[in-house]
Amino acid sequence: MRMKHSRNCHPNCSCHGDRNPLHCIVPPYVLRGIATNGTPVQQERALRELSVSGQFRGQRQQLAELVERPTARGGGAKQRIVYSADNESRLPGRRVRGEGDPATGDAAVDEAYDGSGATFDLYQEFYGRNSIDDRGLTLVSTVHYGQGYDNAFWDGRQMTYGDGDEDLPVDQRLFNRFTISIDIIAHELTHGVTQYEAGLVYRNQPGALNEHFSDVFGALVKQRVRNQTVDAADWIIGEGLFTANVNAAGIRSMKAPGDAYNDPVLGGKDPQPAHMRDIYTGSRDNGGVHINSGIPNRAFYIAAMEMGGYAWEKAGRIWYITLRDKLGVTSEFKEAAVQTLKVAAQLFGEGSLEQKAVRKGWIEVGVETETAPPPSPEPQPPTPQPPAGCLGTPLETIRSLLFG
Repeated sequence: MRMKHSRNCHPNCSCHGDRNPLHCIVPPYVLRGIATNGTPVQQERALRELSVSGQFRGQRQQLAELVERPTARGGGAKQRIVYSADNESRLPGRRVRGEGDPATGDAAVDEAYDGSGATFDLYQEFYGRNSIDDRGLTLVSTVHYGQGYDNAFWDGRQMTYGDGDEDLPVDQRLFNRFTISIDIIAHELTHGVTQYEAGLVYRNQPGALNEHFSDVFGALVKQRVRNQTVDAADWIIGEGLFTANVNAAGIRSMKAPGDAYNDPVLGGKDPQPAHMRDIYTGSRDNGGVHINSGIPNRAFYIAAMEMGGYAWEKAGRIWYITLRDKLGVTSEFKEAAVQTLKVAAQLFGEGSLEQKAVRKGWIEVGVETETAPPPSPEPQPPTPQPPAGCLGTPLETIRSLLFG
């Protein structure tokens, strides 16, 4: 399988098109809110991001190289490399920590190293996956990207993190460094898993599923590192990313989509719906890829709560196998619902608690869980029968019995 990726496109969330987008953690509508409502410095930074996005939107650059999946699948040991861009925009930058090296004391470097390792461990230990591509891909991270860069992204080959607003006075900061939330690290790396598996196109419902699977495994990595059961977890994506100057728990809430933040600088209230009746049908945000992910996110949350215990053990396994084996590039919410139900039955049995939990999750957010019944067959004319004797016995049979 050959995967194409650009190294020449400026980091923004729109320049790679629907099939190979650059996956950024901060949704574009949050940047628009800041560009309208922030301080002059905040507005300038958000506008810089949005102007670059506009410059490249709709373009598809011819890619400089092809990334090949290695042919041999192995047990796979973690291989991590962390670079520093030293506040410039060249990737990958200066190597600062490799696999097995001691901590550097630089919080961003060590968080990127630990977070990518925790993501590798969850996928390998519980789902038997050998890194992002399932072939032992080295996990490459670059920290200290740009100056005042308020985002983190997976570009198809590596992770890159900005420092947020750490260069501004404390009272003007909106974002902390982007390695501060381990679920952001796992979220972005899971975009890589999706690229190698279902390959969900980054638009409309398939794109919302792309974001959804990243949120699921971002949350599961955080819960596993904290050893949290479903009822102890906060189900917040991006916890700690916003500073105390922002009225926000995080970027998204899987438990309560639409309640992650409510701050005028961010453009008001979190727009995520929690039910299909409120699904966003407009064109912004690539057809609502970050907005509508709230619907399947809540379905997963409900299913995991119904199962109880550690979410990565049962609910996570169902979702992982579905992503790996059951979905395609244009899969939508209903197909995800149907396939997770089938996987739950395969793993735990038809009518099991786990399957009932999955069904409840999807039903409560308004997603159908059943496939359409097969069409009724066309009525066929009756097959002609030979004339019958008494009690319907064919005459030929009677003659045979009487005369031999």
